Amino acid sequence: MTATGFELGLNSFGEVATDGGRTLSDAETVRLLIEEAGLAEEVGLDVFSVGEHYRPGHNDSATPVLLAAIATATERIRLGTSVTVLSTNDPVRLYHEFSTLDAVSNGRAQLVLGRASVTESFPLFGYDLADYEELFEEKLDLFMRLQREEAVTWSGKVRAPLVEQRLHPRMPSGGIPTWIGVGGSPNSAVRAARYGLPLMMAIIGGRPQRFAGLVDLYHRSLDRFGHPRQPVGQHSLGLVADTDEEARDTWWEHWQPVLTQLSRERGFYKPTRERYEAEIEQGALFVGSPETVARKIATTARDLHLNRFDLKYDVMNLPREARARSIELLGREVAPRVRELLTKEPTHV
Repeated sequence: MTATGFELGLNSFGEVATDGGRTLSDAETVRLLIEEAGLAEEVGLDVFSVGEHYRPGHNDSATPVLLAAIATATERIRLGTSVTVLSTNDPVRLYHEFSTLDAVSNGRAQLVLGRASVTESFPLFGYDLADYEELFEEKLDLFMRLQREEAVTWSGKVRAPLVEQRLHPRMPSGGIPTWIGVGGSPNSAVRAARYGLPLMMAIIGGRPQRFAGLVDLYHRSLDRFGHPRQPVGQHSLGLVADTDEEARDTWWEHWQPVLTQLSRERGFYKPTRERYEAEIEQGALFVGSPETVARKIATTARDLHLNRFDLKYDVMNLPREARARSIELLGREVAPRVRELLTKEPTHV
């Protein structure tokens, strides 16, 4: 990977923002995301991605619709998903949604497919968690065949069979960029390699460098399956502000209640300021001034042989002005500084 090929993007989970102390409505937050994607394009970022969640405070449940709206408000920035829960989506419908998005956006659509780290979509759409692995494996097989073949005949256990089915509007030959999202599972990395797909790692806690073995396994698996090297990306949380102190205080104020709730729901550690500071210094929180964040991204990119880094910039009730400033600084100051640092000491992929 060369420094000039390194991409920086943004991820949003559609989390509600505040404005002057007032919590925005869901509808206002949706419109804010469209505005923020326009700002991301204006400041030169490469990708704007939206997740898929079904819980209060998140407004990313109809991701393709939201991305299509963003497509009409932008011209250059690529549009994707920070995760699409393939297990509870129908591959045929997903193909139609993203082939249409690709047409609307003039070839800017992409997506990250995942198995889901939160499971609200399973009961919502009538799926059994006991079928977690089988659902993803079969649907990934079908979705990739729909992208790579002109007419598909397919049968499996998770949906009705297809016979010589051609879908429209057509995607470009070979499909659109499709990444496999992983949270650290070796089997998931090998699966991505088996299909010859790029790898997106969700690193939301602990030292990012602990994923180095996973990247090595992925590269070795690509070689074993006879595929050329594919991009590797990282998704992590953070905030950029004018100073380290401002960034740390602002993120802590809004991240601490979120993590406290998650600690109750999912058994995460209870947040303390000491652990928070350690996570910034050595872990997977990218919080600080432009220089601090740029140096941390560049170091991680070298250590993990990354081609792309996505910052998950929204957190519940974060003021819209802090979100906007973070986007502006990431594009105008962090991105060029990261590329400068990687030019001096490039990664070796």
